Amino acid sequence: MSDFSFDKDFQGEAILEFGDSDFIILKAGSFVRCAVTGDPIQLDQLRYWNVDEQEAYRDVLIAKQRWIELNTEPGK
Repeated sequence: MSDFSFDKDFQGEAILEFGDSDFIILKAGSFVRCAVTGDPIQLDQLRYWNVDEQEAYRDVLIAKQRWIELNTEPGK
């Protein structure tokens, strides 16, 4: 008989603390949501995030778009 309790702990949305080159899992889960699109990102596919904003991004294009939004003065 197999014990699947470990797998049950890693279902649903995770809560992470993002560092410069890695992240810490604060609440177990299998995915996080993209801060821009709301799309789920599987933890093993997560490559892009912003440490200062503590946001995850689905891909490099979305990460770049968000960086521009955060670093461009309004009206310019």
